[in-house]
Amino acid sequence: MANNSNVGAPESFEAAMAELAQLVSQMEAGQLPLEASVVAYARGSELVKYCAAQLDKVESQVKVLEGDMLKPFSGDEGAQ
Repeated sequence: MANNSNVGAPESFEAAMAELAQLVSQMEAGQLPLEASVVAYARGSELVKYCAAQLDKVESQVKVLEGDMLKPFSGDEGAQ
């Protein structure tokens, strides 16, 4: 569990996602004993909350920048 000891907030959204991916890989592979799995799960929960907060923050910034021009994304606007 290399990165899991740095309990503070991650440096960035990307760092949080990388650490989260590492935790998921370790847990899925069964590489962690029970106690370490619980610690990894708790850290993963913190990282998910951090990432969600960062995404909410960026979404708010985009809404301010775009103003009333926001439209729902249908996903197939570029397909013809």
